[in-house]
Amino acid sequence: MISKWDMADYIETAEDVITCLSIAMEEGEPSDVVNVIGAIARSKGMTELAKQAGVSREALYTSLSEKGNPSFATVFNVLRAMGITLQARQTETA
Repeated sequence: MISKWDMADYIETAEDVITCLSIAMEEGEPSDVVNVIGAIARSKGMTELAKQAGVSREALYTSLSEKGNPSFATVFNVLRAMGITLQARQTETA
């Protein structure tokens, strides 16, 4: 039997979180960033994270699913609940 690969199974440390999220934000599309945030959330436990972010567990699963389209407020609150802040910096191509 072939099992489905889940990035959440490989996110174990704070460094893993930052590495995955940084790569997605620098090289990916918005959907890639949402997928990585979803994997990080699953690795940390959706129930507690949803409570800290002020949303229901079901809403969080839906928002961070492959077909989800979370609001910026949801992304911001989830990242904050994970202890992650966004930082602005100018890109080299700007």
